[in-house]
Amino acid sequence: MEYLTIPQTDLKVSRVALGTWAIGGWMWGGTDEQEAIATIHAALEKGVNLVDTAPVYGFGRSEEIVGKALQQYGDRKNIFISTKVGLEWSDDGKVVRNSTPQRIVKEVEDSLRRLRVDHIDIYYVHWPDPLVPVEETAAAMNKLLLEGKIGAIGVSNYTPEQMDAFRREALIQLCQPPYNIFEREIEHDVKPYCKSNNVALMAYGALCRGLLSGRMSSDRVFEGDDLRKVDPKFQQPRFNQYLAAVEELKSLAAEKGKELLPLAVRWVLDQGTEIALWGARRPEQMESLPAIFGWELSREDRERVNRILDNTIKDPVGPEFMAPPARDQ
Repeated sequence: MEYLTIPQTDLKVSRVALGTWAIGGWMWGGTDEQEAIATIHAALEKGVNLVDTAPVYGFGRSEEIVGKALQQYGDRKNIFISTKVGLEWSDDGKVVRNSTPQRIVKEVEDSLRRLRVDHIDIYYVHWPDPLVPVEETAAAMNKLLLEGKIGAIGVSNYTPEQMDAFRREALIQLCQPPYNIFEREIEHDVKPYCKSNNVALMAYGALCRGLLSGRMSSDRVFEGDDLRKVDPKFQQPRFNQYLAAVEELKSLAAEKGKELLPLAVRWVLDQGTEIALWGARRPEQMESLPAIFGWELSREDRERVNRILDNTIKDPVGPEFMAPPARDQ
């Protein structure tokens, strides 16, 4: 495992963090609590010391499972939690953005209770709220920092312009955007902004909803509320284009003595990203963790990745479909 100290903090964290959206079950076809807890424990045993969650993942379920798993595991001194604020949901499962100061005050208390802690190490605003001035949200987050309820402030899915506005009222120590071999929009703006302003990148979606696991085929059926039923990447004919790219990427990985999954995560780390989020919900998925470390992709390898994408994906699409709507005005 590789570790680093997040800029502008004293948090020394693993460069791979465990993402727990799937563990919450919502939009991933349900969850099994005992298997989820075993997954978290397996990640910790492999050296992961940062677990990322959010209230909206399972409408509180993911945070509850993370809290229970970490309480059972013990040895909390060097294990860090990141969670988020700024999304609310109704009884029928409709999710909207809400980053009002009142919502932030309520959510942090709910998260502390579900996580069974009195302090959250990293607290992100999950999505910018177009109905609330960015500075107002930032001031509410800064108040939590000064009160000691959170240890570091992050923003997720923010543009550079929104981060500029936020930084007029509060420090931004981390930014959590989507980033993987197939989804690279941040290279044009968010990534250089963060590098210029000493903001750590903690990228989510390293495996692109499982596409880069190397274990998906064109006959895969997504059931229930699985978000991949509405993800444009998983709809034909585009799905076959991405799968063709996956096959060529698997060949590149094999030449380096690796499977595709560790190569995909290594690619994120080698692009100058401080932390890659890896979502999982079964303990056996953690077996690939050690294969990520102890090597790097060369410039030639990364150029070959680019050529593979150019030659196979004729109709690329980003992760825009995941953006939740604003509240009704």
